[in-house]
Amino acid sequence: MLILALIYLAFISLGLPDSLLGSSWPLMHLEFAVPVDRAGIVSMIISGGTIISSLFSHRVIKRYGTAKVTVASVAMTAVALLGFSLSLRFHWLFFLAVPLGLGAGAVDAGLNEFVAEHYAAKHMNWLHCFWGVGAMLGPMLIAVFTRLGGGWRSGYFNISLVQFALVLTLLAALGKWTEMEHSKSRQHSATKEGT
Repeated sequence: MLILALIYLAFISLGLPDSLLGSSWPLMHLEFAVPVDRAGIVSMIISGGTIISSLFSHRVIKRYGTAKVTVASVAMTAVALLGFSLSLRFHWLFFLAVPLGLGAGAVDAGLNEFVAEHYAAKHMNWLHCFWGVGAMLGPMLIAVFTRLGGGWRSGYFNISLVQFALVLTLLAALGKWTEMEHSKSRQHSATKEGT
């Protein structure tokens, strides 16, 4: 049950950054003094990273396990969001969009596969429901921090702290999660041998 709760939390954290750029861009483009349409470039880089990591996630997960890949991926998104909050120039966003996209794609594909293999089908619905919670909370948090006077940077910074907190939580449960993965793979191997 602990692992499932962590997976739900990870999917909330996966949804958080997905709606940040759109909600904060009206302020960001003014500060960076770039046209409104430049958000499309950043968004395409993030999407490209997500696609690439999704395509290779099965191989990476097979080698390192879902738990370790999830920890590394959430850490990548946390670092990218922190970088967004500290960016002094618009072009930095291009570089930071890469780990943001790569991290998001690996978490998405890896956790979908893990839940499909280890839990009942109803949990897949809940999984995507929690992504929606994160996607809804992202713009709300940007709005709150902007209203408090911190601006979009404060929103990105505080959301990165949430991501870092999740990384620490995932690290604390890494042993239990890895143990669960190994026991399931042993059961799968025994079933294959029995047929």
